[in-house]
Amino acid sequence: MLNLVSKRNWFYLVSILFLVPGAISLLIPPRLKPGIEFTSGTTFSFRYAQEVTNEQVKGVLSDLGYGDARVQSTGANQFLVTTKEIEGSSTIPPVGPALPSEREALESQLGKDFGGFVDLNGAPTTQFIEFSSVSASVSKSIGRNAAYAVLLATLFIMGYIAYAFRNVPNSLRYGVSAVVALLHDVVLVIGIFSILGKVFDTEVNTYFITGMLTVVGFSVHDSIVVFDRIRENVATGRIRSFPDAVNHSLLQTMGRSFNTSLTLIFSILALLLLGGESIRDFLLVLLIGVTTGTYSSVFIASMFLVTWQQGDIPRTWRRLTGRGAAPRPAEAAAE
Repeated sequence: MLNLVSKRNWFYLVSILFLVPGAISLLIPPRLKPGIEFTSGTTFSFRYAQEVTNEQVKGVLSDLGYGDARVQSTGANQFLVTTKEIEGSSTIPPVGPALPSEREALESQLGKDFGGFVDLNGAPTTQFIEFSSVSASVSKSIGRNAAYAVLLATLFIMGYIAYAFRNVPNSLRYGVSAVVALLHDVVLVIGIFSILGKVFDTEVNTYFITGMLTVVGFSVHDSIVVFDRIRENVATGRIRSFPDAVNHSLLQTMGRSFNTSLTLIFSILALLLLGGESIRDFLLVLLIGVTTGTYSSVFIASMFLVTWQQGDIPRTWRRLTGRGAAPRPAEAAAE
């Protein structure tokens, strides 16, 4: 029978090799490329009547003083623009003649090109399809709340798993092992997005946070499936040692885990190829997270559980520090 548990140090090494590039990238400013939800800025979308390319739209925006704007194609002649914060229409009645707001001036200038704006039904219009701005104070609140959401989700997951496995000896270790695998997935995804932000200007936005929370749920779900099988095999008492029980459980659940994940990965790939750019970042988080979540639930969570159960961590610590090691013959003779 294939003994996966005995090779757990090799699986740890593979994870470290994947985590190190992202960790290095996170040490180099800017660590991540934040979207407007975490900095402040404006997004708006519009559709032209005539055929036009991204580069042409970027050229028009650059001529209007928005050279740093990010333009994404979301359909036929339809574009989503992300740029610095733009003043919208005022809701306060003006004193004297009303001056056009920055938004209205931009709508007027952009609407002069490529046959003018049309709405989603193809009818002529003078306004953007969508327009939203996020101020600096709101962006700070969003970033803080997102961090709290991930932290609370992690704590609740650890507590729930420890409670669900309360009839198993050292049930807290199951919860901690699941969180270790979860953190492995989160750090790997963040590290990859740090690299993508530096190379391809990939932004971290609310879609990224939504995708991360989805990945957290998937990773924990897969770990619980494996842990539940470990609990069943340990309870029967037919398997002599805990590592053997874990190894047997992994072999029983690997096929199910990999088949489920492959089905999901193929669906995400199809959406990435055929879907719009507006949800690309969300799908990319899911693709990376599902892949690493499948790996971590089998080769990290369960392996860490065995490592803890077998006392590998304190043993390795004693080897590295020399504490608790047996005295050398010369030292023993001197005593």
